[in-house]
Amino acid sequence: MLFSLLNCAANDRRAVLLADLLRVRSNGKMSMPSASFSVTMRVELDDPRGVGAITTAVGDAGGVVTALDVVESRGESLVVDLTCNAIDDVHARALQGAVAALSGARVRAMSDRTLLLHLGGVLSVASRVPLRTRDDLSMAYTPGVARVSRAIADDPSAARNLTIKRNTVAVVTDGSAVLGLGNIGPAAALPVMEGKALLFKRFADIDAWPVCLATQDTDEIVRIVECIAPVYGGINLEDIAAPRCFEVERRLRKLLDIPVFHDDQHGTAVVVFAAMTNALRVVGKSMKDVRVVVLGVGAAGVAITKLLLREGVGDVVAVDRQGILAESMADLDDARRWVAAHTNTEGRSGGLAEALSGADVLVGVSGPNLVTEEHLRSMAPDSIVFALANPDPEVDPAVARRYAAIVATGRSDEPNQINNVLVFPGLFRGLLNIGARKITEEVEIAAAKALAAVVSEHELSPAYIVPTVFNPAVVPTVSAAVEEVARLGLED
Repeated sequence: MLFSLLNCAANDRRAVLLADLLRVRSNGKMSMPSASFSVTMRVELDDPRGVGAITTAVGDAGGVVTALDVVESRGESLVVDLTCNAIDDVHARALQGAVAALSGARVRAMSDRTLLLHLGGVLSVASRVPLRTRDDLSMAYTPGVARVSRAIADDPSAARNLTIKRNTVAVVTDGSAVLGLGNIGPAAALPVMEGKALLFKRFADIDAWPVCLATQDTDEIVRIVECIAPVYGGINLEDIAAPRCFEVERRLRKLLDIPVFHDDQHGTAVVVFAAMTNALRVVGKSMKDVRVVVLGVGAAGVAITKLLLREGVGDVVAVDRQGILAESMADLDDARRWVAAHTNTEGRSGGLAEALSGADVLVGVSGPNLVTEEHLRSMAPDSIVFALANPDPEVDPAVARRYAAIVATGRSDEPNQINNVLVFPGLFRGLLNIGARKITEEVEIAAAKALAAVVSEHELSPAYIVPTVFNPAVVPTVSAAVEEVARLGLED
């Protein structure tokens, strides 16, 4: 019941209270039971009345029952499939043990629903045209297809209309910075890229395909993408570690005549800017008057900082492992050196504590458990905290809500989920619709403002500053704004 209410009331204060309650019931752990660790146990019961006992056992062990299906009824005994959400693999096994420990209950098997979902991958190729007759075959393939090839040879721009190019995006990674898992390589990155392609299709009807490269050499990555580019209408770079990602994107944008977008940089920055725009509306502060602390100066942190400065934020203080970024620091790459040169107008020095003292906004794109209650207590009144590290944020959201007026995370089981899926489907949809050749800062700003505008004035609240990913207005609103601005670039 609690879990269902939490999912259905993301824009309601009840969602915040329920999230905190569930966390307390999970023995104080920051993570909560979620569908990402959903398991199904096949349980044999000597007495059908034991159904209540097994569901109670799961609840007492901190799990959440989401379904119970009768598999086999034999009068005095019963076989059921009990589906429940756990916190992690260890917790799932604990839930299994809690059920198995009951008298008259035996767990025949337990399956991991997430692994089963990915069995065989989550993508397939489907034909858009029928092949029923010889005529169909002659037009789709030889000899008729030769006419299409000749038409493209005579006019290369015809490829956009006569092939899959007009609606296809490559999701490219080298596997060096995958989610919170780090450098796990191209094969282990493939499920994530498949998932990204699935989101493209589900939300924007874009045919995306994972391209996982067995190299982490910048020159090789650039050359490979340049060579495969004729097939695609856009390139989505994904999970490539900084600082390599900056050079890869810069060079590809210069080489290719199709949009190149590193989602970890710009997608995150666009959604953060949209969320901050609405959060500041809620607390009654102006963009030009606030001081923002960006914790973590990797790909996302650099892009967020640049976007906020471009849009007139009063000041940004960037904090990395070394502390507050300063030009005097050794071993800064070009991107971080630029950040150091254009931020911290008050000349603060020290670490996170010094940066957060009196700050209005914290944007965390770093790692778990870096922000303390003392840090939060020192921030300005009506502070805003975006703790975006996944799966475990920089601070427990329940703790942050004791001090901050607005709290957002990257998690789907918390209110105010800042998720890149709010921008990249609509952004690419708009770019592909008009055959755009590049992505500009103006396009990114247009996407951010359009996304913020999806949340109407009467919907806006501390627990609802960005729309949910399933809001049907998101993709068309973002794509329309992107089309309008990108079309001006085509006319230049």
